[in-house]
Amino acid sequence: MNGITIALSKGRIFEETLPLLAAAGIVPAENPETSRKLIIGTNRPDVRVVIVRATDAPTYVQHGAADLGVVGKDVLIEHGGAGLYQPLDLKIAKCRMSVAVPAGFDYEHAVRQGARLKIATKYTKIAREHFASKGVHVDLIKLYGSMELAPLAGLSDAIVDLVSTGGTLKANNLVEVEHIMDISSRLIVNQASLKLKRETLGPILDAFTQAVEKNA
Repeated sequence: MNGITIALSKGRIFEETLPLLAAAGIVPAENPETSRKLIIGTNRPDVRVVIVRATDAPTYVQHGAADLGVVGKDVLIEHGGAGLYQPLDLKIAKCRMSVAVPAGFDYEHAVRQGARLKIATKYTKIAREHFASKGVHVDLIKLYGSMELAPLAGLSDAIVDLVSTGGTLKANNLVEVEHIMDISSRLIVNQASLKLKRETLGPILDAFTQAVEKNA
């Protein structure tokens, strides 16, 4: 395709990206939450949106199946970011990466005593680097969903996961004990597309930048 392909995931990222797209004069023809289509046209014949899993967005952009995309910092760190130009923190879909444990578990004492902790997470790279920087010995258990269940079922001592309001943790009798990093979504661009499609991509990137600065 000679036009521009934008990789987005359903849910919060799509909804919070809509105003940025509008600032660039791009309006998706359908809502992915109600449409079964995975490729959605826009009001511009040279721009389309592909709907992908959030964790797959960097891969689509890296390999040129999409020219640009929007993805969380957490996904970028886990992916590694190779071959991607990351020009802009969009400051949307904000949350935080945290360590959480069952209420009543003395996390600080366990760390001080040098205990080897079992940590459930799907963010193994972030968790590994965090605990290594603290000199804490951990066994990482990779999960893909319902992270809160792991310590409740005895699978792990703690979890490393994204936290927004903290409501899900509270509902499952878990508490945050350590903040690892703040997370927001980034704009990512295929490096070859940036060179070959600069005339088309440039105005879109500029519009995104101006919209973010305006809302800062």
